[in-house]
Amino acid sequence: MAGTEPARGTTATSTATVPGEPSEPSEPSEPSEPSEPELTPAGHRLLDAASELFYDRGIRAVGVDLIAERAGTTKKTLYDRFGSKDALAALYLRRRAGRWQRFLLDHLDRHAPVPGPERVLGVFDALQEWHGERERGCAFVNAYGEVGGTDHPAVAVIRADKQWMRALFRSLVAAGGIADSDRTGDVLHLLYEGALVAATAGGQPDAIGDARRAAAAYVGPRRHVAG
Repeated sequence: MAGTEPARGTTATSTATVPGEPSEPSEPSEPSEPSEPELTPAGHRLLDAASELFYDRGIRAVGVDLIAERAGTTKKTLYDRFGSKDALAALYLRRRAGRWQRFLLDHLDRHAPVPGPERVLGVFDALQEWHGERERGCAFVNAYGEVGGTDHPAVAVIRADKQWMRALFRSLVAAGGIADSDRTGDVLHLLYEGALVAATAGGQPDAIGDARRAAAAYVGPRRHVAG
């Protein structure tokens, strides 16, 4: 998103891409989405209300009447600002992706600034901290369970976030001098995604910690590869 509001009748899409040279990935230095889109005050209230409701109750279970009431505005304002409930749901996830990705990059820079295994494993540490106070788990896993397999605009947002994370793992592994960076990055990304599903749908509170330990065991023998 370029920072402007979606026009009436349009849907939110993402521009995130996986780097074109997977063998020499460049670490994403910025989130794929803005953490705070440019909106009018009423637009921000609507997005804030929708974000809370979508996360707590689910996208399908929440109607535009409730969102407008919670935001202290009207359905007409919602449609004027976002075009549709589907576009609003996609923007909810785009903003959440931007916030998560910014949180993750800042966490890595603070706690594991030096390229290497600890910076790679720091992704799991950031995930553990991010999910610590979020009782319903991963918003993207939850949303895909509702809209996956449809033409809902949120599907593209969810997949773009997954592409961004896969690219990040590949680049962190390559920068850390760890062998077979593409394959290793992909395996770590699978551990990350599996932990999200296990912690969210599986009700396994230790899933992220277990995934970190598995990642450390996998990365250990592949350390300190000559450039």
